[in-house]
Amino acid sequence: MSQIQDGIAALQAGELVVYPTETFYAIGADAFSSVALQRLFRVKGREPGRPVGLIAADTAMAFSVAREIPSVARRLADAFWPGPLTIVMPARDEIAPELTGADGVGVRVSPNPVARALSAGLGRPITATSANLSREPPASELEDARAGLGEKVNVYLEGGKLTAPAPSTVVVVSESGWNMVRVGAISENQIAAALK
Repeated sequence: MSQIQDGIAALQAGELVVYPTETFYAIGADAFSSVALQRLFRVKGREPGRPVGLIAADTAMAFSVAREIPSVARRLADAFWPGPLTIVMPARDEIAPELTGADGVGVRVSPNPVARALSAGLGRPITATSANLSREPPASELEDARAGLGEKVNVYLEGGKLTAPAPSTVVVVSESGWNMVRVGAISENQIAAALK
């Protein structure tokens, strides 16, 4: 069984997987499993009320979590996906409240093949919160994640040293436009230029 298949099996069982993305290592959980989400919050020590972003295998899957897809979201996805842009859209009712904020649910399509393969294998988006304890720095190497999380996570997938200088950029979109929530790997100017 390959490492990625081990990861998919763990996700299907409601367990957690540390995996590489295009920015930092992340903790993956099945976004539609309440057991997995409870485990994620417990392991990370993350306080409730802070939404958790998702990674999807492709654009169609990413948009499936949204109640509506503003035209701005489609244009940004065309310009930056796969890539480090998390787009926050109104969430469908079945999306767990732990994953959403006041503006909806945030999702991106990662260019990292491991991240995409996990989501594709599960058939649903997975969580993309950084693989560290709350208030600790994000992990650029698998050993950093393992040192912080230890045996609380079942599967660790190696992706080498990740050299991104910043996390994903987060934008909220609506029919009236877009708003920057977190400046990251994609700049405000790049977003504005893509929407001209």
